[in-house]
Amino acid sequence: MRRILIALAATTTIVGAAAAQTAETTTTETFVTAKPTDVLSYNLINLNVTNTANESIGEIKDLVLSEGQLAGYILSVGGVLGMGERYVVVSPKAVKITYVENDKKWTAVMDATKDQLKAAPEFKYEGRWKR
Repeated sequence: MRRILIALAATTTIVGAAAAQTAETTTTETFVTAKPTDVLSYNLINLNVTNTANESIGEIKDLVLSEGQLAGYILSVGGVLGMGERYVVVSPKAVKITYVENDKKWTAVMDATKDQLKAAPEFKYEGRWKR
């Protein structure tokens, strides 16, 4: 009986040591440093978006975050003074955001026309996104 208990204890120790060698540990960063080249969300919200012909084509109203990453900009397009506007989601890669140091001003440029944005699928603030 004693030999069985010793064998069982030895086996448990060996298996535990083997598992400990293959276990992965992960750490979560709690604090990060904002770099001078980073953009804050308040710099983007209500930022006018122009196209390459310098025509106003929309305004950034919101940001879409997916798994901690920027997944899209919600643009308000069409309409006048908030009447008749609709929302579309565009890829962050489609909008070039820059800061003009001399003017101390943010700009957003997208290679799209008003008609292309009008034809884009509409985003609605409903369900879990209802305001």
